[in-house]
Amino acid sequence: VAASPELGPFVLRARHGGASIDLTDPAAVVALNRALLAEAYGIRGWDLPPGYLCPPIPGRADYLHHLADLLASGNGGAIPRGAAVRVLDIGVGANAIYPLVGHREYGWSFVGSELDEAALASAARILAANPGLGQAIELRRQRNRNAIFAGVIQPGERFDLTLCNPPFHGSAREAREATQAKWRKLGRGASGAARNFGGQGPELWCEGGEAGFLHRMIEESVALGRQVRWFTSLVSSSATLPGAHRL
Repeated sequence: VAASPELGPFVLRARHGGASIDLTDPAAVVALNRALLAEAYGIRGWDLPPGYLCPPIPGRADYLHHLADLLASGNGGAIPRGAAVRVLDIGVGANAIYPLVGHREYGWSFVGSELDEAALASAARILAANPGLGQAIELRRQRNRNAIFAGVIQPGERFDLTLCNPPFHGSAREAREATQAKWRKLGRGASGAARNFGGQGPELWCEGGEAGFLHRMIEESVALGRQVRWFTSLVSSSATLPGAHRL
């Protein structure tokens, strides 16, 4: 709250007696993220257009720390830091969370690709509000909805790693049913329930769901093996892994 006073109105007295917030309230989640980014990473002016995905900061930071360990495994155990480490974020989103945290934590330079023009505009506003970030983080429009790396990675360009938070669901209906199931488990009822972490269509689902997206990513990566050291992705379901391993 000291770092971001806007969080104050959302702080509640929890049943155990300590302070908490209502994580089912989308506005509270955005306010918490804004405060975490300000307090831990010195990011100012972070905001989102209504309805766009609001990521849980600790989980995203955890992914980046795993990637740092991955790079260290090929660097004598030392995590490489600084702008010479180049990272491609597939689907940077309106929140630009991976480049923001990754640059502040390790000094890496980033390219963030995105299909959605409004999301790119939001990410650009965040960068503009923080001096120096625009030089460390480049945003690129992916114009081919059926491509992942093609059209983004340029001939002769090299990256130390790519990262991705792929769409988890295979359809809008599947995404909606998953949200309703979550609200039922929380005892809030499912009728008309909104996603407390938001999300636009392409952020939540694609043809083939997570497994299909990973399949396409792996197939595209074959042609880029000399330009990228590590291809990585989050995977939400263990059921997705056997198919990815077979590829």
